Amino acid sequence: MAEKKDHWSSEIVQWLDPQKDDVILDIGCGVDSPAYRIFIQDGVVNIQMQEVLAQGSGSIHGTDASPAMIEAAIKAASKAGASKCTFEVVDALELAKASHLQRGHFTKVFSNAALHWILGACKTDIVQQAEFFAATRDALAPGGVFAFETGGLGNVGEIRAALLAALAKRVGLKKAVEVDPWFFPDEAWVTKIMEETVRGWKVERAEREYRPTQVDEGGVEGWVRLFGAQFFEALPEGQEREECIKEVVDVLEVVCKNPSGGFHLGYVRLRVLARKITKGHPWIS
Repeated sequence: MAEKKDHWSSEIVQWLDPQKDDVILDIGCGVDSPAYRIFIQDGVVNIQMQEVLAQGSGSIHGTDASPAMIEAAIKAASKAGASKCTFEVVDALELAKASHLQRGHFTKVFSNAALHWILGACKTDIVQQAEFFAATRDALAPGGVFAFETGGLGNVGEIRAALLAALAKRVGLKKAVEVDPWFFPDEAWVTKIMEETVRGWKVERAEREYRPTQVDEGGVEGWVRLFGAQFFEALPEGQEREECIKEVVDVLEVVCKNPSGGFHLGYVRLRVLARKITKGHPWIS
């Protein structure tokens, strides 16, 4: 099992290229985001953004929909003396309503390991997805950039198939698809929605990377229970739910078994760097 956000690479932080005077908005600032890593090193990304920002007038403002996550982040930042870091409870899909974050004063916006959950919450509503990208654009100063890494098309395909198949046997495929919490786009989808639908964006870089990742000490079952929790909530607690979980785990422990030892999951990462080129046209739903 992994933390609530899996281990991600430092490459997207390199794309962000934080400078000492940057004013950064971090969307979905969980345990694997730069706002949190200012004072927690997860062993994967050894970045001390606080030290960079401390050299100038820069700052980073972390937002997350989870009050518990924000409370923990505030306490940890205070303990670490991370004075350049502030936090606030904001649902990313309600960003347009946070007027104080819509003044176009951020030089950079960042999101790591969060957008497949955020966009997944409105996966059948292209208008709401577009509104998110419009609000992100409006948070940026002209010429500012949005760097994000998310699950890309094909991400954990074997796990998703096992989850959907096991759940569909019990509630039907339509219901299983409805409760699937993830949205994994490709480069073409991102480019189209940002440049053509929302406008005011130029996607400068976009790439997907297949990155098989070893399951840690929690095993396949721990991963499935944590990240697949929303699938299983479609079933009542008790025997039926536990039988479904066991069915998924049994299949994945065969499919994901590495002959050299352990289990590997088929992660696919989508990294994007987009620049705000104009104010763009206001998005009207």
